Amino acid sequence: MATRTFPFSTLINKQTSVFPALDDADVILERRDAENLVLMRSERFDAMVKGLGLAARSLAIVAKGNRRLAEEVFAEELPWLVWLPADARPQCVAELLDHLLAGAETGLLLPFSRALREWQSTAEIYSDPDLTRRLRGPFDTAEAEEVERPGRSDG
Repeated sequence: MATRTFPFSTLINKQTSVFPALDDADVILERRDAENLVLMRSERFDAMVKGLGLAARSLAIVAKGNRRLAEEVFAEELPWLVWLPADARPQCVAELLDHLLAGAETGLLLPFSRALREWQSTAEIYSDPDLTRRLRGPFDTAEAEEVERPGRSDG
């Protein structure tokens, strides 16, 4: 599906230029100081939700019958897995699959999205050996200062 992008102010000031775009595209409303919004016709939204739900439930059926196969299929779609250490790959795939299956059951896919982003970021760090080495330490803390944490009391 195509998307069209408008500044949020266009929706406020010139609705007549935004709503016709919904005939053949989803609309992204860009906001300056907040997360962007997406407008779409309910028919397209319902189709997307039903399609995603069907795909996730189908994967859940496969996972129940053959977890290893489901993990292999899942891993095929994540080419950045090669950057993770070999022993971390199964953990990554299993965690992502669990989040996706839970999301399909509950309709809450943000935990899956967060985990996917976190694992991909981790893989990208491992893709840079120098960065990986630096993040493993040791760290020079000679000039570090002790800072009191908010809300922490010693008594």
